[in-house]
Amino acid sequence: MPAIPDFNDRTLSLGLARVSEAAAIACANFIGRGDEKAADQAAVDAMRTQLNKLDIAGTVVIGEGERDEAPMLFIGEEVGTGNGPGVDIALDPLEGTTLTAKDMPNALAVIAMGPRGTMLHAPDVYMDKLAIGPGFKPGTVTLSMSPAERVNALAAAKGCSTADITVCVLERPRHEEMIAEVRGTGAAIRLITDGDVAGVMHCAEPVQTGIDMYMGSGGAPEGVLAAAALKCMGGQMYGQLTFRNDDERGRAAKAGITNLDRVYTRDDMVTGDVIFAATGVTDGSILPGIKREVGFVTTETILMRSKTGSVRRMQYRNPTK
Repeated sequence: MPAIPDFNDRTLSLGLARVSEAAAIACANFIGRGDEKAADQAAVDAMRTQLNKLDIAGTVVIGEGERDEAPMLFIGEEVGTGNGPGVDIALDPLEGTTLTAKDMPNALAVIAMGPRGTMLHAPDVYMDKLAIGPGFKPGTVTLSMSPAERVNALAAAKGCSTADITVCVLERPRHEEMIAEVRGTGAAIRLITDGDVAGVMHCAEPVQTGIDMYMGSGGAPEGVLAAAALKCMGGQMYGQLTFRNDDERGRAAKAGITNLDRVYTRDDMVTGDVIFAATGVTDGSILPGIKREVGFVTTETILMRSKTGSVRRMQYRNPTK
């Protein structure tokens, strides 16, 4: 029986950066043009083409949807040349399709990769999420705390006033009570319309982004991507799947999840070493967006490895044809 190739994260990392760069560049002509579907399809096509150039035996565990819902990069799709290590891949070719169509901040092309079997196969349901940055004791904040208790606990851990805490929340009607409770502590809220992978990542660099904590419910697949980012950047994250009906519970069962009430930590969602790449599509707090000039498109990518804790920022100036 032939030996299974090792997950060589150092070698694969640059290839992963090329994957997110290709997806971002493919969206350049759709920024601000109002066509979400065209932007997303361009990113998907470019990401898939670039993935299939990598020497991996990859399986998409977080993707665009089920096989019958997504023509490309569906959950379970096999990518790569098949000649390298077996890997799990979590991706969002364009996290923030609406943001891109409207030229609003923080649209990203995002992808993470780890050894086979190390990423949670999260079903397409909601996840209640909570995240803070690095440097705090485990359990400083928990999902069992109320929103106000979380703010107070984080302020105490930082040695600051609750008025010095800023919480990032998706602007949705379901979060109105939570927002009111957080504001009742004196903390500030930064509302985002989409893109909660970027929202969670903000917590890891509070000096740069001004965000101390992320909370609220959003897509569970995006929760795994966010956990992969925090695994590299540092920080704590908790997630718990939430279900609105039996169909969603069935999706969880199909994904192999038996304990529907489990609270997942960051390291439960991503159990092994991971590499993570994100390329800015529109300007944001973490990455600048695509810059266009005559004959060129310039992107910036953040490339991270959990094994070493390295965070690399790379600018790519690409001639246009």
